[in-house]
Amino acid sequence: MRFSVLASGSSGNAIYVENGKHSFLVDAGLSGRKLEGLFQKIGKSMRDLDGVLVTHEHSDHIKGLGIIARKYELPIYANEKTWSAMNGLVGDIPVGQRFHFDMETVKTFGSIDIETFAVSHDAADPMFYVFHENRRKLALITDTGYVSDRMKGIIRSADAFVFESNHDIGMLQMGRYPWSVKRRILSDVGHVSNEDAAVAMSEVIGEQPARMYLSHLSRDNNMKDLARMSVEQTLQSKGIEVGEQIILFDTDAEIPTELAEV
Repeated sequence: MRFSVLASGSSGNAIYVENGKHSFLVDAGLSGRKLEGLFQKIGKSMRDLDGVLVTHEHSDHIKGLGIIARKYELPIYANEKTWSAMNGLVGDIPVGQRFHFDMETVKTFGSIDIETFAVSHDAADPMFYVFHENRRKLALITDTGYVSDRMKGIIRSADAFVFESNHDIGMLQMGRYPWSVKRRILSDVGHVSNEDAAVAMSEVIGEQPARMYLSHLSRDNNMKDLARMSVEQTLQSKGIEVGEQIILFDTDAEIPTELAEV
């Protein structure tokens, strides 16, 4: 498998995954035009996608979904509650392009198995995905207020992770957001901090070195250097050697990561 984090952050999220025979987009949280530009940057076309997998109905994950679904006649996969929550947000998507992908299930596309699992976020029924092929594993987990033991068990020992590292707690607490928003972000249905993400990371890596993509960074309450430093320090305090057991990568709101092989 190969993948690219096309965009990640408060302003929009999209991840591309392929194996040469099948290709998928996870979320479409940017405009159709921006998504097309991101695909061009990695040398791919949305015309070749086998489908779009939706995690939840928040705008930064579905902003361009309706547009690209209609333009490229793409199959769209989401669970029942997410489909209901998206009504009125993505426009009309033909019935023949609407597919249900239930929580805690697996769908198989050729040699790729895609597994869904629940996260804790203030959406209708949020879920993320693990891709499996030939004993290789790619785990995607963002938009969760905490990482439960069940989540850890599902994503454990992946070869690559796209892992939320949303905010620095100090920046959030001292920032301009209203208290109600701060409380929501810090809650069990909000987003995980740099430090909490790193603690969870330390508990899910396997025996082989793992690639860890720090993702969904807050535009106002985090910075790439700060996230990386906080994660490194926390991992090292847990006895994890950064650069050996875990190799960290940045993601960006506008620049896709290079296509990486899992």
